[in-house]
Order: sequence, then C-alpha cells, then structure tokens
Amino acid sequence: MNQRVLGFDVARALAIFGMVIVNFKIAMSADSGNSLLLGFSTLFEGRSSALFVMLAGVGISMLAKRARIEGSANLINLARRRVAKRGLLLFLVGLLYTPIWEADILHFYGIYFLFAVPLLFSPQRTLLAVAVGVVLAFPLLMLIVDYGANWDWDSFQYRHFWTLDGMVRHLFFNGFHPVFPWAAFLVFGMWLGRLDLSQASIRVRLFSVALTVLLLTETLFYVIRMEVGNGHSVGLTAEEVEFLLSVSIIPPLPQYMVSATCSSVMVLVASLYFADKYQNRAPIQWLSQTGRLALTLYVAHVVLGMGLLEQLGWLEGQDIASSLVSALLFCLGGTIFSALWLGAFKEGPLEWLFRKLAR
Repeated sequence: MNQRVLGFDVARALAIFGMVIVNFKIAMSADSGNSLLLGFSTLFEGRSSALFVMLAGVGISMLAKRARIEGSANLINLARRRVAKRGLLLFLVGLLYTPIWEADILHFYGIYFLFAVPLLFSPQRTLLAVAVGVVLAFPLLMLIVDYGANWDWDSFQYRHFWTLDGMVRHLFFNGFHPVFPWAAFLVFGMWLGRLDLSQASIRVRLFSVALTVLLLTETLFYVIRMEVGNGHSVGLTAEEVEFLLSVSIIPPLPQYMVSATCSSVMVLVASLYFADKYQNRAPIQWLSQTGRLALTLYVAHVVLGMGLLEQLGWLEGQDIASSLVSALLFCLGGTIFSALWLGAFKEGPLEWLFRKLAR
C-alpha cells in the first residue's frame, strides 16, 4: 500500500510540473522560439491536467474503499458526505481563485467531486458506462448549443462568466475544463482505483492497452487530417478541419478524451512501476514529497510564480525558452520547498487548511 501511494504521489508531482509548463507558456504568451521546444511544450497541453483529474478519481475510490468492502450504511453515508464536502469546498475556493487565474481547474474539480457522489458505490461497469456517456454527450451538445458562446478567441478569454448563463455554460459545456466531458477523467480514475494496481500483470495490461489505443487514435486522426487537407473537398475551412479533427484540448472531442486518458494511464502506471523499483532513491522521494503538496504548489505557481513574473515584466511577449526556464525554476523550487516543509510538518500548508475546513 505504501508503494502504491508513493507512486500516486509521483504521478501527481509530474502532473503539477506539466501544468506549470502549460500555464507559464500561456501566461507569458510564449508562442515563438525554438520549434523543438514549442513541440515539447505542446506534449503537456490538456494531458497533465487530465492526469491530475484522473488521480483525484483514484483517490476518491481509495477513500471509499472501506465503506465499499464492509457495506456499512454509516460508512457509506460518511464517505459520500466527505466527498461532497470536499467538492463544495474546492468549488468555492476555485471561484475565489478564478479572478486571479481564469484557467483555474479547482472550481471544475469541485463539480467533478459532486458529480461523483452518487457513483461512489456503483458497479465498475456502471463507472465505465458513465465515463463513456459523458464523453459522447459533449459532441451531441455541440450540435444544439453554441460552443463558441462567450468566448473571445483572439484574446482567449471567457466573457460573462459571472452571469448565471455564462457560469452554467462555462462549468458544464464550454469552459476550460467543463463537466461534459472532463468529469469522465475522474469517473475513469474511480474505476482505476477499484483495480489492484499493485499487481504487475494488471499494470502491464493497462499500459499495453493504453499505448495501443493511443497510437491508433493519434495515427487515425493524423491520417484523416492529411486526407481532408484544407477541407475544401468536404466543404470545410482549414480552421474547421483543425477544430473538428484535432486531438487538442479545445474542443475536448472524443478523440482528445481517448488520447489524454491513454497518456494519463501510461504515466500513472510508469510512476507506480518506478516508485516500486526505486522507492529508496532520492529522486523518487523528492517527487513523492512534491506530489503530497500538489494543492499548495498549484496555487503557488499562479500567486507566487506568475506574480514574480509580472513584477519582472515577463508575462507578455516571451519566447518558449524563457517560459520553459521559468517553469523549470519554479518546479525545482517547489520540489526543494516540499522536501524542507515535509521534513518539519506532516502535510502541506494548504493541504492542512483544506482538511480542517472540510471537517
């Protein structure tokens, strides 16, 4: 069990690092520079955050494990209350955080938790069915609801967020990480959390299937894009072809959800493997400590990291090299801070505060 937890923390640290890379790139408008570095940075877009949400689903299943095994009504109700309270608190904290960082994921995170409450003790087949249903619901919604409503694509800003209509659309359909389809990552993580991931055979099977599906999905949609070309032969513009046939995070169409799920599973399984094999090595220990302070570091990378960049005048017009160096320095600092903090305390500062408030 300790080894499994260590691996989850390692994966959580990697997710945080990837989110820092992506968010610093966005904040610094780092769209120019070395093509290899730009290509490297795109690998994390919509993937690190997907892993972050999936790990939350795994954690929810672990939290409810005792109640699921014993079947006690009291334990079942307690588990549901705990998840619901955490979800509500994350949502409220995220709303407070949104004016600072529009692309915040915490308020979405809270809604995912609330979405998960009635599914806590559902059969595994039901979890998979719900995850698939949530993914398929999104393109159906696109047929009847305007996905571009409230978006200013030039500035990449979401308008009218604080209106009822804007918030509902943002949370459930066309925000940065809307419930439809992003809640599928959490529900799939709940399914993963039901598996005995300490078994090497299960890990190998998961990794093999994820790698195969990832390669097939990426290759298929690459070939389709090449065949369609600029879209004139099928009555589409080049922008529409890229919008509908890409595997990027916006819009989060089924091909993106499948690809991001597979890459997240691969990183998670690899983290569990290396944490088991090298559990006493310093890098694994440092990563696991960093993963334990995920909430603290997530908030800090905007409040402190981007705050410092703003003071230095580096939030606009930077190249990708500057963005990656800034992200690297923050991740290094966050790792050092995590090791020092956990040398003196049992949990991170915001993790401690969140636990107190959730009670």
